[in-house]
Amino acid sequence: MKKILTLITLTVFTSSLSFAQVGNSFPTMEAESLTNEFVDIPSDISGKYSLIGLAYSKKAEDYLKGWFEPVYNQFIYKNPNPGPFDFSFDVHTYFVPMFTGAKRPAYKKVMNKLKKTIDQRLQPNVLFYKGTLKEYKEALNFDGKDLPYFYVLDPEGKIVYATSGRYTKTKMQEITDAVERVMEMD
Repeated sequence: MKKILTLITLTVFTSSLSFAQVGNSFPTMEAESLTNEFVDIPSDISGKYSLIGLAYSKKAEDYLKGWFEPVYNQFIYKNPNPGPFDFSFDVHTYFVPMFTGAKRPAYKKVMNKLKKTIDQRLQPNVLFYKGTLKEYKEALNFDGKDLPYFYVLDPEGKIVYATSGRYTKTKMQEITDAVERVMEMD
């Protein structure tokens, strides 16, 4: 019985640690889009709900790319001829590869390469961050460098939902549910 109680306590403690950032403000981050516009998160995106995806390693960036199409279809694409059952979200959406430490010098080279390969419709939503990592790791509770991290922010820049990892339909549904929940509260 003691072992089961210890296991439950450990599971609850670990779960709360992984989402300790929910309720906190997203840390300030200046990033540059593939269209060469600078965006200050969260100040430039205040007043609207936001979905931010971050990656700070090559493997995490590869996983982040797996989110591009489903997130674009769910949160960015606006049907020019919506039907009676179409629903679109009015949400800022950004994917942010983070260039920190020894990767900083590669920032412009990778950015220019991606400009040629990423669909132009998605380019304003891909931001590049160049700087330090420590404050983000601490504030956002990163615990695995090979994972992308996603945060839903309220209009004031507070984190209302967080998840990490490869794209799955289940995770996408959880993000969509979180966005719908917080938007319904307004």
